[in-house]
Amino acid sequence: MKTVSLASGLLAATVLAACGGVQPGSLRVECEGFRSLGGWTVETQSTRQIGSSYLMAHGYGVPVADAETEVEVPATGRYVVWARTRNWNAVWPRPGADGRPVAAGRFTVLVNGVPLAAELGGGDAAWHWARAGEVDLAAGSVRLALHDLTGFNGRCDALWLTVDQSARPPEHPPAPAVKDDSKVYDLVVVGGGFAGSCTALAAARSGVDTLLLQDRGVLGGCNSSEVRVGLGGRIHAQPYPALGRVVEEIQPIFGYGIPLPASYYEDARKEAAFHARDLYWGGVPGVSPTLRFQQYVFAVEMDGAETNRIAAVLARDTRTGAVTRHRARLFCDATGDAVLSRLAGCEVMYGREARSRFNEISAPETGDRQVMGMSVQWLTQKHPSPRPFPDISAWALPIDDSTGYYQTRGSWEQETGFLRDMADDAERIRDYGLLAIFSNWNWVKNRSPRRSEYSCVAFSWISPIGGKRESYRTVGDYVLTQNDLENQVRHPDATAAITWDVDLHFPDPENLRKFAEPFRSAAYHRGFGADYPVPYRCLYARDCANLFLAGRDISCSHVAFAAVRVQRTLGMLGEVVGLAASICKEKGATPREVHSRHLDALKARMAAGVPPLPTFHGYSNGLGEKYDFNRRGWAHIYPPKGPISPDKAADIKAKGFVHRNEHPQLQDGRRRLVLADESREKLHVYDSADPKACFSIDAEKPIWNLTRIGDGLYRFVCKNGFMVADLKAHRIVDTFRHDSLDIVTSVCDLPDGGFLASVNPRGSKKDHRILVRRFSKDRVLVSTAVFRGLWYGRTMTRLANGDLVLAYEKGFAICRLPEGDAPEADGAILRNVEMPKGRNLFEVIPDRAGKGYWAGAGYGAQLLRFDGDGRLVSAWTADQGGKKNVFYAQLQEQPNGHIYVANWTGHGPDDSFKGWQVIEFDKDGKVVWRLDSPDRYGSVSGIDVLETP
Repeated sequence: MKTVSLASGLLAATVLAACGGVQPGSLRVECEGFRSLGGWTVETQSTRQIGSSYLMAHGYGVPVADAETEVEVPATGRYVVWARTRNWNAVWPRPGADGRPVAAGRFTVLVNGVPLAAELGGGDAAWHWARAGEVDLAAGSVRLALHDLTGFNGRCDALWLTVDQSARPPEHPPAPAVKDDSKVYDLVVVGGGFAGSCTALAAARSGVDTLLLQDRGVLGGCNSSEVRVGLGGRIHAQPYPALGRVVEEIQPIFGYGIPLPASYYEDARKEAAFHARDLYWGGVPGVSPTLRFQQYVFAVEMDGAETNRIAAVLARDTRTGAVTRHRARLFCDATGDAVLSRLAGCEVMYGREARSRFNEISAPETGDRQVMGMSVQWLTQKHPSPRPFPDISAWALPIDDSTGYYQTRGSWEQETGFLRDMADDAERIRDYGLLAIFSNWNWVKNRSPRRSEYSCVAFSWISPIGGKRESYRTVGDYVLTQNDLENQVRHPDATAAITWDVDLHFPDPENLRKFAEPFRSAAYHRGFGADYPVPYRCLYARDCANLFLAGRDISCSHVAFAAVRVQRTLGMLGEVVGLAASICKEKGATPREVHSRHLDALKARMAAGVPPLPTFHGYSNGLGEKYDFNRRGWAHIYPPKGPISPDKAADIKAKGFVHRNEHPQLQDGRRRLVLADESREKLHVYDSADPKACFSIDAEKPIWNLTRIGDGLYRFVCKNGFMVADLKAHRIVDTFRHDSLDIVTSVCDLPDGGFLASVNPRGSKKDHRILVRRFSKDRVLVSTAVFRGLWYGRTMTRLANGDLVLAYEKGFAICRLPEGDAPEADGAILRNVEMPKGRNLFEVIPDRAGKGYWAGAGYGAQLLRFDGDGRLVSAWTADQGGKKNVFYAQLQEQPNGHIYVANWTGHGPDDSFKGWQVIEFDKDGKVVWRLDSPDRYGSVSGIDVLETP
């Protein structure tokens, strides 16, 4: 097994006592391991270059509190104390009075509270050992402290105490033993920025045993409180709008394009998502990812048999120095600097590709290593009294009235490092950003003509690490380019969409003219017309079989990267990687094989999205009904989920809640209905005792005049004719249309096999007539009867003696067809009965006793009873508990005297929420049952009762 690292000397121990240290009588103390950091911060960005993390006094010009620790001195003696440090601003020298550069970040070492003689932080720009002083120490516990003198980013990597007056500290301590993580993970994600966090969470919730290694103490990367870059891009975009759930869960509630106070970035919220265990998830599969903070991955071990596979990564704890080997079947490079990719020997890209490489119009003619820079953002605060700022002109950049900027915050435009290596020169790039900020503020506060305006303004925050915008990109099986975006090339393996334009940053030309090394940026924005999905092939490395890519190192050109790089987009792509990792686990596949063999499975998972975390009392606001009996469990009324125990059923019945849907164990008997649903254009079969027996058949509007014409056969009116549905076959089996049936409303059969069809001619309200067309048994139009003085007919019922009951706009009429077969003749109106109120009386049927009629009073929303002479006997309306009685349509009387009425509530599918769909009245007008299932059924205009208690 081959171990690969990018730099040497990375395995520094935290504390090496005399018996196990570099040499007898010496003691090495790694400063990042101090017990109390005080105001100093642990800086990890340059760990790979200098061999370890270090402490930095980041005080914005105000000295920070001491960092302190205790060590055990093994023997009494006079000790020489050394400090590993550097003069960071000496990279940009401005000689002082003695000809030597003035050091910005100076500090001293305290031993048992007493400062040693030397002032540290000066000297060379390179890291070096500086002699701090001598001190007599007794064997036992000794207190060490770093005491900041300036607040300007003094730094110390390690202290070395020795009794040998002539000894020099070794550059690197012995490497500590490597400890093995006992678990072999399914997936190890390196990098806890937004993309890496989303990857780990998505993978874990999809059943992947995942470890996330983060070198900082918080998650979120550029969106953490350490960097404070706002989230760009949109989530829930096509073609997979379910992607973005994890982003939504961990993103701050509020954000903006400028830096804000720390609380707005909600570091704790991001971390909390990693600690939700199965106990709290309520059915979400998988386990929470394992999260390890302050773990700096510096090396990989390649598989001995398959040399293009990573077997393990080595991670160094940035506080303790302990090194751990983590094994996994899959890895994800979410480092932003393509650390794993480069360690594994993958081809990477850096800077701007020449135009000829990808034929991109926005690429330069000649390629170079220019990248978008690092932003060191900052904020100020106004105080009630003056806040001085030290005069740092001795080491600041030479800023004057012609080069200075009046500003009280630094956002994206505060950008440096365009022509440097974002991975290897990170410390220098960040330091130049700090130098520019301090230098300009020195001019604003101490020398500018408007300095009095800023006398009470002081720094409140400056990023200690800076936010990288671009670094190394790994070559995948596909390299996304500007041409893909601008030509809207659609790939079969499309995933989450880019929702940001091509946003290319470059040195601000004005700033570049004033300074040899620029520290401000400008941007070129270029839209490409529509959101663009990133191909899955950009999300894994071409040259390493088990390496996914997430974040800034995905496979794309410099120009395309300028659009994909924003954090919400990268977070969604991280979700895609997590879902793909779950397929790799289940199928024993590589990331590449997800594309070549399991792409349909990935598409299905992207369509479904990552299972979300629940919210407290986050019950679905659908139309389910259920009871929670605490320790006795749940009882699901609708949708039913198995039987309800007898004790729960008894408690439910005793409680007396009116359920929207029935449960087979709680009903007073079985009800089976056929429903004509106009608004959703379906014919439904409803079965209260067997939900599996419920089904629907697609139909056509208006689906009026539902009539049973045979065993399982139902006819209903459609445009220009009628259709016949076969419930046994679950389909339409007959359709008849005729030009004369322009606005047909009902159909009834004749004894000779023919049929009648009532028609409302266009403009019928003006001439007040209803047409009844007669067809032969072979469906040929024979004649037309005209009934004048009636209009807007709804339904037609044929009585036993051959007369017709026509329901129309204002009531109903008993009518008789003309004799003979004249092509068109007037029919006779024997009796005309006006409805008491409302309009559009829908249906009239004779009662079973043969003594009168039942009528559905349309927009009167009443169930009307007339005697044989047409006198109104009763009018019933259901109290619907706040819902509406809109339009009483088709009805049916049962042998027990109960009446079922369809309550039509509107033409739209969602009109079903306005009122109950079906109402059952007993013979005294009391509502004894109702159907209220708007998620299943729309606006019902017709019913047929197959079974009732």
